[in-house]
Amino acid sequence: MHTRILLIALLAALCGCQKEYTPKPRGYFRIDFPEKNYHELAMDLPYSFEIADYSKPRLVKAANAQAGWITISTPANKADLHISYARLKNDLPQYIEESRRLAYDHSIKADAIEERLFINPENQVYGTIYNIEGNAASPIQFFLTDSTSNFLRGSLYIREIPNIDSIRPVIEFLRPDIIRLIETTHWN
Repeated sequence: MHTRILLIALLAALCGCQKEYTPKPRGYFRIDFPEKNYHELAMDLPYSFEIADYSKPRLVKAANAQAGWITISTPANKADLHISYARLKNDLPQYIEESRRLAYDHSIKADAIEERLFINPENQVYGTIYNIEGNAASPIQFFLTDSTSNFLRGSLYIREIPNIDSIRPVIEFLRPDIIRLIETTHWN
């Protein structure tokens, strides 16, 4: 009787384990998208623009930071938009070339880089937006200038490993915020 129960248990164990185990894939951070509302940047800077209510601006206090450098963080999405500013002294071509070089430094990992011109003669704001496709560290960069006195450069970074499949929703959520920032930029 004892051997019969043991034999039935052994057969059940062998027959019951037909399905293969598949490990679960690694999880990604949760993405929550708040409602979009904007307000004017409330900082004493040589420029101003509108930012999303869920973004938090702060001055950059690094040793090499210049006046007017800020970071606009979106903590819920682990995103930072780094803004640098320079007062022009007949050196606009150097700043434009540096911005182009910094955008194209991402071409190693990028699938494509699309350049879009931005022109707002009413506020004397002109520039270029770089949309960097693929697993690049910075998917959106831009520069803005009035061509005589002011130069502003921005670059978006997501604080996650750049796996485009998982961070694309965040990039697409933040893209209109960056476009709104660019469209509302004016010089003080």
